Amino acid sequence: MAISTADFKTGLTIEYEGNVFQIIEFQHVKPGKGGAFVRSRLRNLMTGNTVEKTWRAGDKMDSALVERRNVDYLYRDGDDLVFMDMSDYEQLTLPAKQVGEAVNFLQDNTSVQLVQWKGQLLNIELPQTMEFVVKQTDPGIRGDTAQGGSKPATLETGAVVTVPLFVNEGERIRVDTRTGQYVERVK
Repeated sequence: MAISTADFKTGLTIEYEGNVFQIIEFQHVKPGKGGAFVRSRLRNLMTGNTVEKTWRAGDKMDSALVERRNVDYLYRDGDDLVFMDMSDYEQLTLPAKQVGEAVNFLQDNTSVQLVQWKGQLLNIELPQTMEFVVKQTDPGIRGDTAQGGSKPATLETGAVVTVPLFVNEGERIRVDTRTGQYVERVK
């Protein structure tokens, strides 16, 4: 099915140059001179890489019909990640490098969506936000909050996120898995 740049929305999957891309963000630009164009950031679902692409307004491309399966992350086996489809107990393996940055937020038994295209396993989609325990962070300096400072914190999965000064070790925080940013402290 052919779509044009006017149909772009965040999360849409397209087929371009033999690869499957997911639109992360896009912006329609109408300069004073010349024709309108669309600036976009795309994630290659086959490799996990992010690319920037500029399209002329009205350019056409094929929509990629991807399937999503609900699976649970089981464990890491060397360079591979093992998942289980809970409906039929089939175990599926995906290379960790194909998953990209999402691997930093995987915890045992996390429910994720496995993205498939034409029977080929492409990538996973994590829940939008997830909760983690802060394993290591420097203590906040008392009285040093006038500027609303921040500090790095290492999570239980090994991922490092920037958190406000008031977050301490052992606390649970919610993180946006798409951006890797701190959302809130969980009570």
